[in-house]
Amino acid sequence: MRKTVFSFYLMLTLVLSVHSQVQSPSQFLPNYGKQISYYHQAENYFKHLTEKSTFIKHQKYGVTPELRDLNVYFISSPENLANLEQIRNNNLAAIGLSENKSQMIGDKLIVWLSFNVHGNEFAGTESAMTVAYELVNPSNAETKKWLENTIVILDPCINPDGYSRYGNWLREISGKKTHPELSDREHMEVWPGGRYNHYMFDLNRDWAWQTQPETQQRIALYNQWMPQVHTDVHEMGYDSPYFFPPSAEPLHEYIEKYQKDFHYTLGKNISKKFDAQNWMYNTGERFDLFYPSYGDTYPTYNGAVGMTLEQGGIGAGREVVMSNGINLTIKDRLTHHATAVLTVVESAASQADVLLKGFRGFMNNSRKTVKGNYKMYVMKNNPKLVQMADLLKKNNVAFSYADASQKASGFNYNTKSEKGFTIEPNDLIVKVDQQKAVFAQVLFEPNQKLNDSLSYDITSWALPLAYGVEGYALKNSLSIKTKASIETKEKTIPQNVYAFHIPWNNRISAQVLSLLHQNNIKVRSAMKKAVFGDTTVEPGGLLVTKTDNPKVVDFEKTITELVKIKTDFNYILTGFSSNSKDVGGENFNLLKAPKIVLLSGKGVGSTEFGSVWYYLEETVGYPVSVVDADNFKRIKLYNYNTLILPDGYYNFSEDQQKQIGEWVKNGGKVIAMNSALSLFEGKEGYALSPFATDEDKLSSEKEASENELKERFLDFQETERRSISKSIPGAIIENLLNKTHPMSFGLGDKYFSLKTDDRHYSLLKKATNVVYVPKDYKSYGFVGNEIKKKLNNTVSFAVDKKENGEVIYMIDNPLFRGFWENGNLLFSNALFLVD
Repeated sequence: MRKTVFSFYLMLTLVLSVHSQVQSPSQFLPNYGKQISYYHQAENYFKHLTEKSTFIKHQKYGVTPELRDLNVYFISSPENLANLEQIRNNNLAAIGLSENKSQMIGDKLIVWLSFNVHGNEFAGTESAMTVAYELVNPSNAETKKWLENTIVILDPCINPDGYSRYGNWLREISGKKTHPELSDREHMEVWPGGRYNHYMFDLNRDWAWQTQPETQQRIALYNQWMPQVHTDVHEMGYDSPYFFPPSAEPLHEYIEKYQKDFHYTLGKNISKKFDAQNWMYNTGERFDLFYPSYGDTYPTYNGAVGMTLEQGGIGAGREVVMSNGINLTIKDRLTHHATAVLTVVESAASQADVLLKGFRGFMNNSRKTVKGNYKMYVMKNNPKLVQMADLLKKNNVAFSYADASQKASGFNYNTKSEKGFTIEPNDLIVKVDQQKAVFAQVLFEPNQKLNDSLSYDITSWALPLAYGVEGYALKNSLSIKTKASIETKEKTIPQNVYAFHIPWNNRISAQVLSLLHQNNIKVRSAMKKAVFGDTTVEPGGLLVTKTDNPKVVDFEKTITELVKIKTDFNYILTGFSSNSKDVGGENFNLLKAPKIVLLSGKGVGSTEFGSVWYYLEETVGYPVSVVDADNFKRIKLYNYNTLILPDGYYNFSEDQQKQIGEWVKNGGKVIAMNSALSLFEGKEGYALSPFATDEDKLSSEKEASENELKERFLDFQETERRSISKSIPGAIIENLLNKTHPMSFGLGDKYFSLKTDDRHYSLLKKATNVVYVPKDYKSYGFVGNEIKKKLNNTVSFAVDKKENGEVIYMIDNPLFRGFWENGNLLFSNALFLVD
């Protein structure tokens, strides 16, 4: 007995000795709170904590495009950490996502803390180190009490590549002393800035869509844990007071009372801490909970209490003087964050039972008591469903495929009305009766209820319209035989193939064409439907003929290997068409491989550039030369045949613009997007004009003048709310297609464009209006009253033919945030098929 007691005290002494060696960030890191920490320094500090404390455990969950580690740290009592896997399974079992429940381990609350999704908001990662230290600090008995019933999952830096880009820049330009005056260069971040990831994507808009590798790896882990609380730590303009919950309107109608109540509790608890220090703050004014792809809304729609914390700091560098004359330092920023975040953990731990009950009710009750109008969603069989199924899998949304036929009636997204239809084999089915019931409804519900039009982001995202598929929302859940997947038969390729046929109907078609071009394979594309026996080649369909490629060794085997990722590829044994569209006729154009130069740099929108770059590098895997706009004069444009101008403001000289014009006439192709259209608007020789006639222009100017006179008498305080009548923060707009033009191939009967600004042009004269908004168009989401009427008979995508070349005008961005799948195909058309 005495030996046992001695062993116990020896072990306790060793544990306390280990804990006594835990250093604070200030002790471990030079200049902590005075200079940004390098990413490896932050990682080293967390390594120190995991080596010196039994209250923290590390897990690497992925790598970034630039090969930096993505890490989370589990912080709790040693007993809880020893049972992490069982705690995780118990949490999932309570909502029907696991069967491995243990009766030996009690319920634990899971609180997930995310820092630095925007790389230049670096006080997040700095504060994460203080938060972690206080949670494991052996002399902080209060935090140890929280950890008895709570598992904290701490991600200190969601965006290491952006954080490092900003941090390396700030370190390079910093002197020994701080320079709080705004004229110093440390307050003037250079292009593209550190906010975004490697591909210039905003990771805080990517939670649901998961286009980026960081998001994909993080959400995979998130869905393995399904926390009850999630905190997303941000910074905003340096002059702004701190923001914490409650959030602003609009709040999505599916958000439940327990989530709102905890927001209010947090507001009271954090405000007490801030009041004691005389710190400024605000709540409920700016950051809403609606768009589903944020770090606060994605967790919210998955049953957690999601929230945003915002500290003023962007543009502050190491220290900045605010408008009130007080200097704001890194130490101030990280201290405010750490105080707020620790209060979140404290508040959550004190309400663990309430939060667990609310979370489980949210996830379980919503399966039977449907929050929205519809209980089942049916997507008609379409090759684009490959990508939709991939998105659903990433988000753990259950789906199946019909294995029988059945008559049904439902809301048709394209017509915006009830319509009878037949469910047929291989149609994709999503039922609300599943663990991810609410999130599935958020993705598919056609009309999201917007209780306040002052939204922070886009207001509609209905997946059938984003993917360009025929979809139906049903008020009743039908019983129909289903299967887990669509079987694909392995093809046997004969040795006498005349040509391979690759249907042009989704992003994989463009990936295959990219591979063929890069392997110097000649490819043709159909302008009209052509029938070869049992094979029908729709407009845009690709043909790889043996005649065009005589030097290809073992033609059948080589081409099969290149096109096999497109499972619906097939072949023809003759060039003779039964409808007079023979392969050797004028119906099949020989495609020209693009040689692309993409402009970047100062004046170019970072995320808009990134959306094109990511599309080329990752979506279709096609080579591109990226050139800063300032160096445009140095390139030999005739070495390329395609020039892409992302959204931006280009300071080209008259000689440079003339050079582009001559290059186009000689066969070059320009793809101009959003604000880049100003290079061509109203310029001689180009068709782009906001107005169809001079009378329209005069009428618009008269209307604007009359409105200015009326506004003299309007209430000042309602200025912002009145301005929304002229705005369109992000809505889905119905477009008709010129279906005979290559830029419309594969898109379907209509194209629904995601419009994110009020830019609009009347239908163009002397150009082809390929995709255009008709009169009395249908729309989803918020569209201001004034802009709504102005969009009638406007063009969204047009082609201006100039002798041997063309300028493609993209008024909307089809690559916006990378998730508008039919937009990916439209851009592929413009890049590969338009010639």
